[in-house]
Parts: sequence; structure tokens; C-alpha cells
Amino acid sequence: MTALKAKKRRTKATRRPSARSALVPRKAKLGLAAADIVLEFESPDLAPLVEQVRSAGGAAIGAYHEPLSGRPLLLAALPLSAVQPTPFQRDLSPTHTKRLASKIEEAGAFLDPLIVVCGQDGKLWTPNGRHRLAAAKILGLRQIMALVSPDEDLAFRILALNTEKPHNLKDRSLEVIRMARNLAIRRPAARETDFAAEFESPELLTLGLVYEENSRFAGGAYGPFLRKVERFSERRLSASIREREGFAARIAGIDIEVRRIIAGLQARGFVSPYLRNYVVARINPLRFNRVKKGAAEPPMPLAAALTRMAAAARKFDLGSARPGDLALVAAIVGEET
Repeated sequence: MTALKAKKRRTKATRRPSARSALVPRKAKLGLAAADIVLEFESPDLAPLVEQVRSAGGAAIGAYHEPLSGRPLLLAALPLSAVQPTPFQRDLSPTHTKRLASKIEEAGAFLDPLIVVCGQDGKLWTPNGRHRLAAAKILGLRQIMALVSPDEDLAFRILALNTEKPHNLKDRSLEVIRMARNLAIRRPAARETDFAAEFESPELLTLGLVYEENSRFAGGAYGPFLRKVERFSERRLSASIREREGFAARIAGIDIEVRRIIAGLQARGFVSPYLRNYVVARINPLRFNRVKKGAAEPPMPLAAALTRMAAAARKFDLGSARPGDLALVAAIVGEET
């Protein structure tokens, strides 16, 4: 028995990592050589940006070509009053801001520069440093370090890399719909599909519209359903937003019915944080449909699915609810999170 245990320990210790967990470096190397990264202030790509920084009361510190894409970047000191968050970012969290300011003060150093781009009307925008900017104001800093890019579109692409404070579904959805509204003004001819990478997932647009009207909306319960039927539209952004506003209003109406059902279940003695997930799963017309990830066409148009979902909510039989079904939904949601 002892020898068998020792053999198991040796086998476990020498087991190779699976293909999924192994981090294999790419053989073909990308990006610039060290000598190609050097960039002078006088570069035509940066000269206007250097002047803008100086006009704002800041100072240009250094410049370089970003090592992956080769795009020019300017390292600069900027007065806090010269920098604003992009108008489509998530809302500021006062609690997180105060905690961040306290930790920065404890560390005695403000080390992470903001990413700054040229926004509309010549303003300087930070697409990923809203809480750091607010924390710097709490600390009373005069200047803040920034990596300034002349690439305006970076403001829309960088949100996917934001790890300063983890995004929940509400944060991400509100950012995406605010971004879509901004892009609809800046690029009237652009289609929704043009920004699939920036928006990440189509249901975030619709959920963002619901959250705009009801900040307490529990969108997570509707996510699995919407992911099956939502696709990016080929219509222009302004038109697709109007269409999604109609879908969002219908989802809000369904959620009123869902809250009524939850109240009825609670009156019958059902107590669980997963009651909404249970009810939404029950009225989901696609709950038995397995949709292949990345499928080009949804199994049912969103409008039709919402019609069937609303009808199912109105006809929901409280007497059909079983504690075992609720426990199963709770287990599934727990695995997903």
C-alpha cells in the first residue's frame, strides 16, 4: 500500500501540464527592434500633440514607437484639470476611489500613468483611468503622468483591456451603449458590425439600454437567453440603437412580470437568491435549444423570442414550481460564475 501511494505521488509530480493550461510562446516574434522604438519630439506624428500638451500646461517627457504596432506615443506630465474621462465610461465608484487614493498614499508613489487620447473639441480624454484621475484629485496632485496617443480610436479599443477595477455586467453594458451613442454621432455612416470587437458582445448594447432606465435591473439572469438570440446588426448605429431601445423596453416589461412571479413564489415560501434566474429560465423560450457558439444565425429572431417570453411570464403557474428545480438552477448559475 505504501509503495502504491509513493508511485501515485511520483506520477502526480511528473505529470505534464495539459494543452489548455500550457502557455506556449509564439515562435514568430512580433514588433519592433530596440533601435526602431526610439522617437524624437520633432516627429511629424507627434509635433502637434507636443504643442497641445504644452498649451494645456503640461510638459513632454519622452516619446517612442509602441513596440507592438509601431504607433507613436508621448510620455507627458499633465495638469489634472486638462484631463477628462471619456463620456462613455462606467460611473465613478466613490468607495473604490477613496480606497485607491488611500493605497496610493500609503505606497508613497503614483506609478501607473494614464492613457490619454485627443477627444472631441480638442479635449484630452482618458479611456481607462477614471478612478486613478479621481484619486489623484483627492490626493491634491498638481500633475499626473500620462501616455498620450494621437490615435483617437484607441479610446474605443482600450476598454477591453481595463483591469483597474473589475467590470461587472452593469458597468460593461453601460460603457458599451455609451460608446455606441458616441460613435453614432462621430461616424453616422458606420454600422454596428463595424465595432464588434469594441462592443465585445451584442447583448451588452441591449442590456445597457435597460440599465440606463433602471440601474437596479438584474441583467445577469437574462444574459444566457440574450446571448442565444442577439447578433450584431448590419444597420447603421443610430438605427440599430433605436431598434434596441424597443427591445430594451420589452425586456423591462417582462422583468415587471418576473418580479410579480418572484413575489408570488416568496409568498409560497420559496427563499433563494436565485429566484429570478429560476423564473427567467422557466419562461425562456429557448431553454431547451442548444446554440453552437459563434453561430451566424440565431435560432429565433429576438422580437419573436421576446413575444413568447412575455406570454410565458403572463401564464406562469406558481403551483408548478418545485424546490428541486430551484436547486438545479442555483447549481448551474454557481458553475457559470
